[in-house]
Amino acid sequence: MNRPTPKHTAPDLQFPLLDGNQWNLADQKPDNFTLVVFYRGLHCPLCKKYLQQLQELLPEFEQRGVNVVAVSMDTEKRARLSRQNWALSNLTLGYGLTEKSARDWALYLSSGVKDGEPSEFSEPGLFLIDNSNQVYYSAINSNPWGRPYLPSFVKAVDYIVQSGYPARGEML
Repeated sequence: MNRPTPKHTAPDLQFPLLDGNQWNLADQKPDNFTLVVFYRGLHCPLCKKYLQQLQELLPEFEQRGVNVVAVSMDTEKRARLSRQNWALSNLTLGYGLTEKSARDWALYLSSGVKDGEPSEFSEPGLFLIDNSNQVYYSAINSNPWGRPYLPSFVKAVDYIVQSGYPARGEML
């Protein structure tokens, strides 16, 4: 299986947004980066906390020229419930991530095992894509814990931009 690799073009990524628009990675024109956060879905209390923290940090990311989007394999109805129940009114939220897209991004897939979980969903992933559509950074998790700590990630963007620090990990 191929996986998104730093210094290489990011895989295609398109999905619907709750505002009725279609999001397409190829259309993004950030000053510095696009931050794509893949989350498990409505059933995940750790995702709730993570996305709430992400929303709190949106102004920090925006000041640094970073566009932010979060997406899951949830249906539109479940994504709307996440937005409402988790108070995510300012976060660009997508839904309907396909299994193919999840696999293209090398996300782990899980089967639902308890009430409230969908039959299949992706595990978390976080990707920083540069303004030339190349992967700069990736973090892929097989469980809902162990994700990058978002406040330190904001500081990392400062360092990357100010120092011109290159993407690393391009050799597989």
